[in-house]
Amino acid sequence: MSKGRVILSNERFQLTIERLCHQLIEKYDQFEDTCIIGIQPRGVHFSNRLYARLTQILKIKKLDYGKLDITFFRDDFRQRDKPLTAYTTDLNFLVENKKVILVDDVLYTGRTIQSAMNALNHYGRPDQVELLALVDRRFNRHLPVQADYVGMTIDSLDEAFVKVEWEETDGEDKILLFPRKLEKH
Repeated sequence: MSKGRVILSNERFQLTIERLCHQLIEKYDQFEDTCIIGIQPRGVHFSNRLYARLTQILKIKKLDYGKLDITFFRDDFRQRDKPLTAYTTDLNFLVENKKVILVDDVLYTGRTIQSAMNALNHYGRPDQVELLALVDRRFNRHLPVQADYVGMTIDSLDEAFVKVEWEETDGEDKILLFPRKLEKH
C-alpha cells in the first residue's frame, strides 16, 4: 500500500474539532430539542469526540446522542460480492420534532448521507436535519448533498482517497490523502 500524505496533523485536528464544537454552540446554545447522531462506523469516532467536548464545554449532563447503522439502507447492499458488516444502532430517543445533527467523517459521493436519512426516518420525523462532516470532498458528489458544518474541504477531482485516522483505533489523530483508492485487505 502506498504511503499517504498527512493533510491534517494531530494539533490542527484537535483545533478543528474545537472550532466545530463552538460553531454548534453558537447555533444550538444548550442543545434543547437537539440531538447528535453519528453514522456507523467511522462517523461515530468523530461524534464521540464532539459529544465529549460539547458536554465538557457546556457542563451539561443531558445531550441526546445516538449512533446510527445504515448497512441495510445502502443502495449497494445487495450488489456486493462480500457481505457488509452490520453495526449497532444505539438511539434511545425518538427524533420526532428534534433538530438532528448527523455526523460523518468524510462526505464523498453523498450516498452514505442518503442512507442515513432513510434510516433516520424509522426514529420519527425530525424538525430539521443538518450535516457535520470532518472532511468534505466536494467535487465528487453523486447526489445533491452538502454539509452545514465542515472541518476541512479537499478539492480533488481524481481518484485520490481520504482516510481519517483516530487515536483510539490507529494510534494518532490525522487525516491522510492517498493518490488513489486504497485496496481493502
